[in-house]
Amino acid sequence: MSLLDGLGKAITSGAVEIVDLTAPLSSSTPILQLPEPFANTIPFRLEEISRYDERGPRWYWNDIHTGEHTGTHLDVPVHWVSGKDGHDVSQVPLKTLVAPAVVLDFSARAAEDPDFLLSIDDVRAWTAEHGPLPDGGWLLYRTGWDARSADQEEFLNADETGSHSPGVSPECARWLAEETPITGLGVETVGTDAGQAPALEPMFPCHELLLGAGKHGLTQLRNLASLPPTGTLLVVSPLPIVGGSGSPARVLALVER
Repeated sequence: MSLLDGLGKAITSGAVEIVDLTAPLSSSTPILQLPEPFANTIPFRLEEISRYDERGPRWYWNDIHTGEHTGTHLDVPVHWVSGKDGHDVSQVPLKTLVAPAVVLDFSARAAEDPDFLLSIDDVRAWTAEHGPLPDGGWLLYRTGWDARSADQEEFLNADETGSHSPGVSPECARWLAEETPITGLGVETVGTDAGQAPALEPMFPCHELLLGAGKHGLTQLRNLASLPPTGTLLVVSPLPIVGGSGSPARVLALVER
């Protein structure tokens, strides 16, 4: 039996489970809110073209209106000024889109402190227990924040000082960008950076450092609680938008059960 035949049979039998990590995309999908004077993306919207009527008697279809960075989406280097000479979303290496992934679960820490920042020591403690980060793979950072994703106000968790959601410390972001072999970071929050990232140095360190190093980001993931710490194969399917800085994506995890 070939490897692909074996994989197909394992999926059919349930020995390999497909877990959908994608948030449904609709007009109620939470979107990032930047403060003035910065411009913001639009909410997702369907615009009906025809639906079995005089505009098209036997077919239903829509135009879609959305930003590249809406819902579960992929960030690529050209999204940030530090990566402006890097690749766009149509040029992402295929080995990045189908790659191993590990899950670092810090949901208990984030439940105690919504501004929790992942540190180098946190990651090193995890690798001491579970093994190294995957070469060319993904670090998926579980905070439990997906439980809030049905409500924009709760998801953004903002007050007069800005948004409060967990993220990664600047030191850890630099270390992940420069000293680890991962291709990218995946999170459950609205963006790869913490809610208070505008006050960090550098601002938005995951964007600045990871994208500047030619790496990638995945945001608004769900169901990371269903994945083991190691042994996941991630499948990321963005639209190959020529010149695009990112794209909404369907993200699937293959897990051996």
